[in-house]
Amino acid sequence: MTDASLRPIALITGASRGLGAALAEELAPTHHIVAVARTVGALEELDDRMRALGGEATLAPMDITVDAAMMQLCRSIFDRWGKVDLWCHTAIHAGPLSPSASLVEKDLDKSIAINARATGRLIPFVAPLLQAAENGQAVFFDDPRAGEKFFGYYGATKAAQIALARSWQAETVKTGPKVHIVTPDPMPTATRGRFFPGEDRSVLAAPKHQAKRLLSGII
Repeated sequence: MTDASLRPIALITGASRGLGAALAEELAPTHHIVAVARTVGALEELDDRMRALGGEATLAPMDITVDAAMMQLCRSIFDRWGKVDLWCHTAIHAGPLSPSASLVEKDLDKSIAINARATGRLIPFVAPLLQAAENGQAVFFDDPRAGEKFFGYYGATKAAQIALARSWQAETVKTGPKVHIVTPDPMPTATRGRFFPGEDRSVLAAPKHQAKRLLSGII
């Protein structure tokens, strides 16, 4: 087990459930986890599971769309550790499936705010912390739904999120941090459950197995 004082810092935005929680648990034995999500209870349950694995965590129950909160979090991380070694951005909003001609403004605005705008704001907040690390890395998780019928909210804003990540990836090839864009296999997450409520979830990939697979080429 890694000495707690020497553990690298892993920031996980969207850590309370699904792939984000699985990544936190996979990293817990070797990293200090800064777990960001809005749901306090789910974060506390995650903390219990990480501690059972010998991990340590800092819980940050906050909304990633609130710039002041995220700026304060990044400042606190800098003051305490001076860096972030790994950032996994799993936070996502799954707007309801709807025909494009029937999109509801509040759902569209929420999808833009969480999936696209928050990513565009978080990158400049987190980038200096990653650059301060010896080998800072960021990971984004693709789910290519753009252009599929009824996926207007999600497909468009998820594509915008990944476009931001790809631009940052291209810009930092020589300077760092290293930016990864990976594609998980279909998992029985709450997000997918909203999209495909009737499917056989037993055949889907377990988030913990996907976390291990996706991280294996990164850390």
